[in-house]
Amino acid sequence: MIPNFNGAKPIYLQISEWLETEILNDHFQSDEKIYSQYQLAEMFNINPATAAKGLNLLADEQILYKRRGLGMYVTANAKEMITNKRKNQTLKQLIIEVVQEAQRLNVTKEELIKMINNTEPGEGGK
Repeated sequence: MIPNFNGAKPIYLQISEWLETEILNDHFQSDEKIYSQYQLAEMFNINPATAAKGLNLLADEQILYKRRGLGMYVTANAKEMITNKRKNQTLKQLIIEVVQEAQRLNVTKEELIKMINNTEPGEGGK
């Protein structure tokens, strides 16, 4: 997942979600130092303050912690926290949207379950 800075979602949120995905994909481990606001700003050609806002959001959620003068680090249970957050927020919202669309299209629960069971990851709506 690469941030889409032309989208409607604020850049700092995209940065925080991208970092979460990096943690989920094991690119960063517990107690490992994460990119600095300046590294993120350079990587994505954004304002360092915007990058800092994304980092601070994760620190506020206790996914990252600060070591004074050293930077931000991944907390021990960050992966579990991100997984739970995405299940309870992102995935739940997507499911609500799919169910609502299925209702508009008169797709039964059984048909929808069959569609889910027959969908392979990475199909992208084929």
